[in-house]
Amino acid sequence: MKNQKRIRDYGIIIGKMSPGERNSITDVEGVSVGHFSLINGNINTGVTAVIPHGGNTFREKVVAASYVINGFGKTMGTIQLEELGTIETPIILTNTLSVGTAHQALVEYMLSGNEDIGDTTGTVNPIICECNDGYLNDIRGLHIKRAHIFHALEHAAVEFEEGAAGAGSGMICYGLKGGIGTASRRVRLDDKDFVIGIMVLSNFGSKADLIIDGIKAGEIIGDIEKNKESGNDKGSVIVIMATDIPMTHRQLKRVCKRTAAGLSRTGTHFGNGSGDVVIGFSTANKLNHYEEDSFVEFRVLQENKIDEIFIGAIEATEEAVLNSMICADTTKGRKERIIYSLKEYISEILKRI
Repeated sequence: MKNQKRIRDYGIIIGKMSPGERNSITDVEGVSVGHFSLINGNINTGVTAVIPHGGNTFREKVVAASYVINGFGKTMGTIQLEELGTIETPIILTNTLSVGTAHQALVEYMLSGNEDIGDTTGTVNPIICECNDGYLNDIRGLHIKRAHIFHALEHAAVEFEEGAAGAGSGMICYGLKGGIGTASRRVRLDDKDFVIGIMVLSNFGSKADLIIDGIKAGEIIGDIEKNKESGNDKGSVIVIMATDIPMTHRQLKRVCKRTAAGLSRTGTHFGNGSGDVVIGFSTANKLNHYEEDSFVEFRVLQENKIDEIFIGAIEATEEAVLNSMICADTTKGRKERIIYSLKEYISEILKRI
């Protein structure tokens, strides 16, 4: 994405299924992603917005589900999401202490486009996700402002930067620079192509545990650095899954659960202090907020066809994590701390494969 060199460009092909056109969550038609990056010395943070479709998300809600792998996190909006099985706003990702600001801004954004909210109809349920970027970012400074959320929302597009961008600006993955990563897989059903797309905000893992396509890359890096100590597996990861396959809330939750296998393939074991949350949605069926009929017709997946979708979600998640790392540059942040890019080690890793 954005002319960046991704993990496939190094000859590392994850899985057996084919990626979508962009190998991105935006291969799902209508999905767009926007960033605002705030990078200035001790400040390394930002905002990423995921917009489920090009229409009015409040009036045309998407079927959705969430899954908590490990609950050390401050995500907002998932209680109603789980109860009703829908998403009615864009999804905002940012740092842990900016969740409140993001919520306020997203409420304002939704109110500006829907005069009925809180007046002639109910309120709105914003979805906000977070990871802690405090090692590289002056998180106590509360540098994210409402205008930054608006910028990310208003500049969403099908092409977007990976790595140290948006909410990923200050994130660390496996002791190396992490952040935003994406990938997708095509699924053939009834002679028609569908897509399952994944985007991650990666901020987890211990360096020694890193696995790249089955290779113990963390151990290779440890040999290069002559230092095996890499800390505990703590941090967080947010996984956003989008698809155009018609699925129910329950089916989406089943697929969300499988993304944990993709994360595990990169080496993580979901430590005690790691907030690992998955949110998935399908654009195939939209629920009209002002539906007048008592019954509506939905197309849904025949359950015996779900295995290939599981595999697609696993493969795309694994690749998205690696893209989040390989696309990120070495970063100097708060207190002159330096976190190196996977790019610094990839040539030596490739030699030893």
